[in-house]
Amino acid sequence: MKFYSTKNLTLLLTFALTVYMLLVGIFVYFVFGEEYEIYGFVFAAIAFAVMAFFTIQYFLNKFIVKRIEPIYQTVNAIKIPKNILFERIDDVDIISELNHEVLFWARAKTAEISQLKANEQFRKEFLGNVAHELKTPVFNIQGYVLTLLDGGLEDDEINRKYLKRTAKNVKRMISILRDLDTITRLESGLVRLNRTDFNIIQMLEEVIDANEMRSAKYGVKISFSGAIMTYVNVHADKDKIFELFNNLVVNSLKYGKPGGTTSLSVSQAGDKVLVSVEDNGIGISEDDLPHIFERFYRADKSRSRERGGSGLGLAIVKHIIEAHEETIKVKSKLGVGTVFTVSLANKR
Repeated sequence: MKFYSTKNLTLLLTFALTVYMLLVGIFVYFVFGEEYEIYGFVFAAIAFAVMAFFTIQYFLNKFIVKRIEPIYQTVNAIKIPKNILFERIDDVDIISELNHEVLFWARAKTAEISQLKANEQFRKEFLGNVAHELKTPVFNIQGYVLTLLDGGLEDDEINRKYLKRTAKNVKRMISILRDLDTITRLESGLVRLNRTDFNIIQMLEEVIDANEMRSAKYGVKISFSGAIMTYVNVHADKDKIFELFNNLVVNSLKYGKPGGTTSLSVSQAGDKVLVSVEDNGIGISEDDLPHIFERFYRADKSRSRERGGSGLGLAIVKHIIEAHEETIKVKSKLGVGTVFTVSLANKR
């Protein structure tokens, strides 16, 4: 629908009324002859046009401003002085503009409401997951402590065994809380990346060394595969990237098969360095693949809890990658194995 500014609308109404008066004057002149001077009607019409223009403009502006002021304040969330509104409605097609702003505001609010609902659902699920993950170690600790208090403390064989189990559950709780704190700081932007140039090959060797005992425990061998390079520089936060690949390797070992392998490889593609972590473990099903980076998501729930961990490792990996504005791709086949490929910026 076509709208006009109030100035144009006033001109249109004034012109219509003036033409009407002139036609009336001409009619009267031809009917009554020279008793009425045509020039008098012309003069009167001009005077009427001037007065009508300002009168119509004033009352029209006042009428429109009175009705659009609350809408403008709602849409813009600020109080707009009336004199500014008076100036705007004189110069622009205020109705069309307001219609456009209201539609834009409505779409934005609809999107905001949808996002708030999604966040609320996410919050409920997240709190439920946290409670569920903490419940098991807390109840275990409670059971062990009550057993010790009920007489188990005097039995050397029982007290040592139960204290070890208590320490194991405390360690799991600490792991969950530490990882939750890491994710929270990454999401809130409190963690600033300290980007430097460093040798990714050397850092991956440090990851392998850090998991030597875990590798022996699970019976999975970690090594480099393909052409072995000695020096490939990347530009990133070394501590965060170490945490990223350590999480990927730990995950690979946990879900590996006894006698299996976890292979690390590095290649270059233009201004990117591609680092892959590949295993021949249990793999991930197609249904689980889209969810593996979600907090507390476990593809193999019974096995992952049995082998510890917070369930937040891959969620942390995702946040570190996003903070670096890089990508991570995953390919997996159930019963065959999984490969994660991470891109990093080459040395500047």
